[in-house]
Amino acid sequence: MKVLVPVKRVIDYNVKVRVKADGSGVDLANVKMSMNPFDEIAVEQAIRMKEAGQADEVVAVSIGVKQSQETLRTALAMGADRAILIVATDDVHNDIEPLAVAKLLKAVCDEEQPGVVLCGKQAIDNDMNATGQMLAALTGWAQATFASDIQLDGDSAVVTREVDGGLQTIKVKMPAIISVDLRLNEPRYASLPNIMKAKKKPLDEKTPEEYGVDVSPRLQIVSTGEPDQRKAGVIVGSVDELVAKLKEAGALA
Repeated sequence: MKVLVPVKRVIDYNVKVRVKADGSGVDLANVKMSMNPFDEIAVEQAIRMKEAGQADEVVAVSIGVKQSQETLRTALAMGADRAILIVATDDVHNDIEPLAVAKLLKAVCDEEQPGVVLCGKQAIDNDMNATGQMLAALTGWAQATFASDIQLDGDSAVVTREVDGGLQTIKVKMPAIISVDLRLNEPRYASLPNIMKAKKKPLDEKTPEEYGVDVSPRLQIVSTGEPDQRKAGVIVGSVDELVAKLKEAGALA
């Protein structure tokens, strides 16, 4: 079985994001970029499947700028077998929208015929949480989102999902799209020897035109701004005053 893992290049989660002075977007100048943390968990799970003899090959795919090569090399250093980079834009500020990404991944799935697609539940830069679901709709495959545990059972996958009420366990027939959550695993660090080996692993470059997909944006960002500063709290002298303040704030009906 082949496992396909989409990965995205995002601002490193340790970096404080700053908005451009003109409000046109986020400042990416001299900012450290890395693999989306949820995608890193997906790569780790795919590698564990291969180590357990449940998968034969792990293929990482990224869609975006040419610099996403670095992200794919990280996946290869972790243990992925090969990578596909679809260069969809030259501008690092141009974020390819989820529908376009899903269409490209659908084309890759048609070409690669994976048994399962493991992806992060969302990207930490735009928090869309849409690509996996859109891909499932386009392929017609089963989907399991927010996975905190994955067990393969023949031609099916038993997935434990994190939901508001607790945990939900479902069984989906493969091929399937599974989006992973934080508690699924702890991603490994790439060792220096594996980082060196990753440089020799195959990385194919493609373009959206080769797949016949239009990646023109459908959405327009009107403005970007910093969140409002948190206001200072107020010390109250009694329970009655506290209740009155809460009513003023609309917290109590």
